[in-house]
Amino acid sequence: LFSVTLSNLYLSASLTLTHSLSFLPSQRSSLFYFLSLIQERSPVAYLPKNKAATETDRQTDGRTASMQSVRFLVTALVLGLAPSAWGAPGQCPSPCHCHGDLQHVICDSVGLRKVPRVSESTRLLNMQRNNLGSLPGGSFSDMKGLISLHLQHCQLREISSQAFKGLKKLIYLYLSSNEIANIKPGAFEDLTELTYLYLDNNRIGDLAKGIFSPMINLFILQLNDNRIRELRAGTFAGAKDLRWLHMSGNEMSALQPGSLDEVENLAILHLDRNRLSTYPGAALSKLRVVEELTLSRNPMRTIPDLAFQSFGRYMEKLHLDNMGLEKFSDGAFTGVTALKSLHIENNKLRSLPRSLEFTSMQNITMSGNPWNCNCMLAPLRRWMDSSRHRPDAVCSAPPIEPERERAIKQETLEKMVLVTG
Repeated sequence: LFSVTLSNLYLSASLTLTHSLSFLPSQRSSLFYFLSLIQERSPVAYLPKNKAATETDRQTDGRTASMQSVRFLVTALVLGLAPSAWGAPGQCPSPCHCHGDLQHVICDSVGLRKVPRVSESTRLLNMQRNNLGSLPGGSFSDMKGLISLHLQHCQLREISSQAFKGLKKLIYLYLSSNEIANIKPGAFEDLTELTYLYLDNNRIGDLAKGIFSPMINLFILQLNDNRIRELRAGTFAGAKDLRWLHMSGNEMSALQPGSLDEVENLAILHLDRNRLSTYPGAALSKLRVVEELTLSRNPMRTIPDLAFQSFGRYMEKLHLDNMGLEKFSDGAFTGVTALKSLHIENNKLRSLPRSLEFTSMQNITMSGNPWNCNCMLAPLRRWMDSSRHRPDAVCSAPPIEPERERAIKQETLEKMVLVTG
């Protein structure tokens, strides 16, 4: 079951359960509505695929993958198929519309200015595109059965303390595309089951220490396109199961040492489009199993020795493009043995470090650099000879005879490398 794709998982759950059990047509349509609503933004567990550090790690990661898959499937069943006997019948709040005996309450774009009262049996509340402005404490305290809450595009400016109090079963929380600038201490109290949190496209400038501490099951955290200036030690205290962290498009100029120590099991880390001028080696040193690291569009000039060593056995994708990058230290890629995809285009690089291995490499994008096509690029040329991939980079050096310059000045790296042996 856990090896099937996400789409097959959805299809299997919906078809098997709706046909083999005696659900009413309204309940069947409610299931398909829910599946279509969350399918796009709720991926299954993302765990390291390479050799684990220890046998314990392998067993733990396997259990985690199974638990995440089961959690996701069961959530779909609870939200889509829960029988009406789970909650006393009530009225659908006006001007919303409801599915499955108030299991799903849809209030999308209906002009609400405050949170409506809904049945305790409600599992999904969609309030996108309303004018709420703020979430006072206890706004959802009577919705103890809620599992999925959608609050995108609601012009929210602040999240008050205890705003989500009572939502102990909530797994999905969508707060994207608001104007949130302030998250009060205790705002996320009671969210012990929360697994997916989306806070992207807001105005958050600071993350208080321990702000995510109630979220012991948090798996994916989206903080893209905010105004966060730095990460401090203790920011992610308590969120030890976090695997995907997206912080692209912020204003971070520094990651303090220890700021990521509590989330050492991160598999995907996106820090592109920030203001990092030096590689945050101290902050990344405790990460063990990063598979994808994105640092593109940060103004870094060099990548130091041992930059990726702590997670080098797992890293498969590395994005360092559009940075103004001038140099890799010779030992920058020491310990990196699983790299499959490297993106270093549009920088100021002239050569590659000796520590870069091509054993697992499948793809390199490297155009827009002034490459010096001498014997230092011999390993790259040998990889190109045995690979179907052909970088479109152009040589800028070494100097060549004037009579040959016009004929070969547009030659690609494939043809030019090693011209001087």
